[in-house]
This record gives sequence, structure tokens and C-alpha cells, in this order.
Amino acid sequence: MSGINQVLEKDKLPELGLVCITTSDAVRFRTVTRKRLLQLSEIEQETVLRELYTDNLKRLDKAIDFCCVNQIKLYRMTSALFPFADTDLGEAVLHSMTEELRNTGDRALSLGIRLVLHPDQFVVLSSDKLSVVENSIKILATHALILDMLGQPRSPQALMNIHGGKSDRTSQLKSVIRDLPESIRSRLTFENDEYAYSSSEILEVCLDTCVPMVFDAHHHVIHEHLETYDDPSVPEMLAAARTTWSVPEWQLVHISNGREFFADPRHSDLITEMPNCYYQAPWIEVEAKFKELAIEKLRAEWLSANVPQFSNVS
Repeated sequence: MSGINQVLEKDKLPELGLVCITTSDAVRFRTVTRKRLLQLSEIEQETVLRELYTDNLKRLDKAIDFCCVNQIKLYRMTSALFPFADTDLGEAVLHSMTEELRNTGDRALSLGIRLVLHPDQFVVLSSDKLSVVENSIKILATHALILDMLGQPRSPQALMNIHGGKSDRTSQLKSVIRDLPESIRSRLTFENDEYAYSSSEILEVCLDTCVPMVFDAHHHVIHEHLETYDDPSVPEMLAAARTTWSVPEWQLVHISNGREFFADPRHSDLITEMPNCYYQAPWIEVEAKFKELAIEKLRAEWLSANVPQFSNVS
């Protein structure tokens, strides 16, 4: 049985996840601008996308290798892995790579590396503009197709995490969620943010639609104007978010620190403060500028200590 399918042991420490790239050149991806692509003929566009997709798939393989060597069991793929895959041409190129994509996805599964996605900020299911909602669903459908082609499960194991979007649109958000295709809805998760949707608000959406909640402690303290990750509301929200996961052992959370001050929404280079309750989080995405170096620091100074009485790991 693959590592990500095993039920976590009661006292197992959290798995720390790598987000998209590394500080070193070990994990990097290529892209192409819309302007450059549109300057080419359709045949040339296909050639460019085929070469780019092939190269980025190889780079995804290298990212999986990096995670394996460094014992990282969670990897957030870049949402720009296959640029313009939401176009007819991009999708056609993807389908021509069916075997290659499946081989890469199977490697991740066999190595017990959990692959997840965080679609970009253009995905807003609560927008008051129908065109924005329709485009958001199209983007999510493309990401779902990529996960399908990588052979990843249609479950929150291979989640696609987004924000609530436009504030005060809870009813519309719930309505859109309920009508989503199964390939999207089965993987969808929602995250609380700093300004539009508080932890309690997004929790209510998740409970009502049976969609898991990804709790972000830093977004929570900013929204609630808190001065510490050890505020009682942090473990309360972590526990409440866990109730939205049909398999609690799949629960994923985010951590970041403010760059210049505690409630700074800009991410710091490393993680120097952690919520005590995060020892109880099965999976943690580390959102820090120095990527794998931040993971190394947390492993050396936070996980190795495993003493919940202390939250500052600097």
C-alpha cells in the first residue's frame, strides 16, 4: 500500500510539504508568455507547447526525485505546469502525452508522495460576473484533467485548494460548489484568507457543502488581529477544520510567517514561529520564501524537539 494511503499512527509527526520550487535550481519549471505564443503559427504553437510540456513533465519527475531523496512526502505542483492547457490546443497536446503523464503520476504514488495543487488567484467561484465563474470552472476542470492523467485519486488526497473569493457571496459560493463536476468537487478544498473569508466563515461553507477546509494559521491571525499563534482560537479552528475531512488523516494545513512583523501578509524567508497545535496536523505545506531550507529548519528545530510547550523555533 502506498505511503499516502496508510492511516497515520497516533503519535506520528507531521509531514512537511514543499511548495512548487526549491531555493536551489533543483526544482524549476519553464513557461511561455501569451504574447510570444500568439505571434506563432498554429503549427509552431503546437511545437512550442509540446516541447514545453515534455520538458516540464521531466522537471516534475525531478521534483519527485528531489522529494524522495529529501524524504518529503507532500509536493504542491505549480499551477503553471502546463501553460495554456485550458485551450483546445493545449489539451490536445496533453492527451498526446497520456502514457508519459501516467508514468510520472504512478511514480509519485509508488514513492508515497502526495501531489496537490493550488490554482491561481483567477479562480473565483463567488464572483458576481458569470464569465469569471465560468472561466474559473474551466481552469479547475483543466487541473482536474491533469490530475486524472497523472493517475491521482479523485479525493482530497490529490486536492485542488482555492480561496472563497469575493466576500459576502456565501450563498452563491455554495450553489456553484454543489453543481461542480465530480472530477473537480471530489478534490476541491477551501482555505480561509486574510480579508474576505474568515476561518469560521469558510468552515461554514465547507460543512454545508461537504468540502474539506485547509486551515491557514497565518491567515487566521491576520484576519482576527491576533498577536500569537497560541491564541486559543488557533487549536479550536484546527480541530474544527479536521471535522470537514472524511478521512481526518488527510487533513492539510498551511503555515507561513510575516516577513517584517507578525501579522505581515508577506511571507518570510524561513519559519521561526509555529502553532503548538500544529504537532497534531498530519500534513503541513510550508509557505516560506526559502522553500526546502525552511523545511530543513523546521525538521531540525521544531519536529526534532517535539515539545508542544514551545512555539518559537528561532
